[in-house]
Order: sequence, then C-alpha cells, then structure tokens
Amino acid sequence: MSAVRRFLGRRQGGKRWTAADVLTYVYLALGVLIMFGPVLWLVLSSFKTQANLLEFPPTLLPLAQDTAVVPGYPEPLPLFDVVLDDGSTARLAQVRRIGLVAQMVDPADPGDPGDLVSVPIDRRTAVRRVRFATENYSESFRRFDFATYLRNSVVVTVVATLLTLVINSMAAFALSKYRFRGRTVIFVVIIATLMIPISVILVPVYLVITQVGWVNSLWGVIIPGAATPTGVFLLRQYMLTIPDEMLDSGRIDGASEWRIYWQIVLPLAAPALAVLAIFSVMWRWNDFLWPLIVLTRSELFTLQVGLNAFQGELQVQWHFVLAMTVMTLLPITLVFSLLQRFITTGIAGTGVKG
Repeated sequence: MSAVRRFLGRRQGGKRWTAADVLTYVYLALGVLIMFGPVLWLVLSSFKTQANLLEFPPTLLPLAQDTAVVPGYPEPLPLFDVVLDDGSTARLAQVRRIGLVAQMVDPADPGDPGDLVSVPIDRRTAVRRVRFATENYSESFRRFDFATYLRNSVVVTVVATLLTLVINSMAAFALSKYRFRGRTVIFVVIIATLMIPISVILVPVYLVITQVGWVNSLWGVIIPGAATPTGVFLLRQYMLTIPDEMLDSGRIDGASEWRIYWQIVLPLAAPALAVLAIFSVMWRWNDFLWPLIVLTRSELFTLQVGLNAFQGELQVQWHFVLAMTVMTLLPITLVFSLLQRFITTGIAGTGVKG
C-alpha cells in the first residue's frame, strides 16, 4: 500500500500541484472508469432482482423495497414515505393498491384492520435499501448445470490452446528460421486469411465437420480453430529476433531439428507463447457462435452456449444471465492475472524484423 501511495502522490512540480498533474490524474481516472465501469456495473447488477433490472432510470447499486412486519397482516408490507394532506411526511406501509389510490397503514400503530389511510400513488415514495440478491447465484446453480458446462469449457479451452501453441509455433519456426522457396508467399497467404469473415467459412467448415463425424463432439469445437494466422504472425515476428547463431551452435553439437525447436526456440519464445496463450484462452472461452452450431446436446454445451438457456421466447431472465456471466468471467480473469506480466514483453518483442 505504501508503494501505491507513493505512486499516486507523485507530482511533476515536486510538492506543488501543476496543471499537468491535474490533467494526468483526470485522464487516468477517466481511463479507469471507462475500463472498469462496465465490469463494476455487471457485478453489481448480478445481485439485482429481475424487477430492479427493468427499472428506469437504472440504479448502480442493487436496491430492494424495504418492508415491515405489521401485526394483523400475514405478509410483510412494503414501506413508503408519504406526503400527508397537511404537508408533513410519514412512513406508512401499503396494504393494497386500488387504481391510483394506495391504502396504507401506520406500521407503528396499525389500529383496526379497517383503519386505513387512502393516499394517491403520486404522493408516496418507495423506501428502498441496498440488498444483494444472492439468491440469483444459488437459484442459477440449481437451474444451470454449471459443473458440466464448466468442465466442457475447460476441456475445449485447454486442449484448443495447447494445440494452438504447438501448431502455430511449428509454423512460425519454419517460416522464421528456414530458407526455402515460397516462404514469403506462404506467410502472406496465411496473413491474408485474416481478411476472410468468419461467416463466409462457417458453412464449408460445418460440412467438413459433418463428414468427419464431429457434430455433437467437443473435437468439432476444438480442431477448426487450432491454427490461427494471428498466432503464426505473433510467434514468427518474435522468433525472428532469436539469433540464428544459437541454432547453428546446436546443430554443431549434434542436436536434431526437433531438439532445437523444443529446447532452444520454445524457451526463448516463452513471452510470445504466453501472450498467444492469453489470446487463445480468451478466444476459446468466449466463443459462442461456433459451439452453438456444432453442439445440440445439452450435456456437451460450453458455458457460453449454456447461458442461452435462460433466454426464453417471451422473456429473458437477466438476473440469472448476469449472475452466471460473472461466474464465467472468474476463470478468464484468473488466467489473465497470472500471465499478464508477459503481455508487454511478448508484444514488444515481436518487433518488425522481416
């Protein structure tokens, strides 16, 4: 915490605040708000009730109607601040609403059941308090097969990421460290595939998966995206910075090409591999369209496809969707926090060497 305080207390003008200091901190504060504001809204909204989510104007905090137990009434009654005829304000409990009139009672002195106060609804304000609807999570776990969907997502993400690292690193090793005719053309063709929209290749890839027999199989989700042009480009640019003399010395010592790739190139390219691993985990974990097309059996659904179960024909259960969305974000956040220190090193090291 002391390091954080020292960092936040730095000023360009020494002990005095300057215009540059103020602008810098305002800029940083806006950046933090833009980056983490939606995440904060998502987490807080996951604790709101369905009615609270549909309110307009929306509220940041999860608010719930405050209630009171009134003798003579079996259920707790909602509380309202009411403006009386004499202009004073009283806190009353609503027994029922009839049209534009609410029948209310004093919770401290309810009197007889017939002694009700009639109040126009425009003269009352709901008494609300912050309440975290934790039942969104407990009820979601009851309705949502989270363990099965989590297992499928982990399998798809881990296996696809490992295949992506192996295939892309092999292609990048060949394109960066071997001299052969057509190397540049092959690399340009690989990069050019980035301009092809995913929607164009969905039908051909699905037909191939159907012929192979991988429909309703996790392999049908894993294999088609194993090789990525972004990964090949990232790793090739990084491997170009590895001196060829290190590989030549390994060959002189009698090392095979596989051993050079495995024991020399991959360890040196670890920062770039970590960056690609982060990207691949995010791609696979958040993928929705392709698993939705390939998988039709609920026991094979990933988390993203499983969340679609809360969307009905007439109503979307947003409180459950948001609660499970927060749960699906936790693993990807953990991976990012563990590997984020490699991002700057890996991307900066890709360079522009041709």
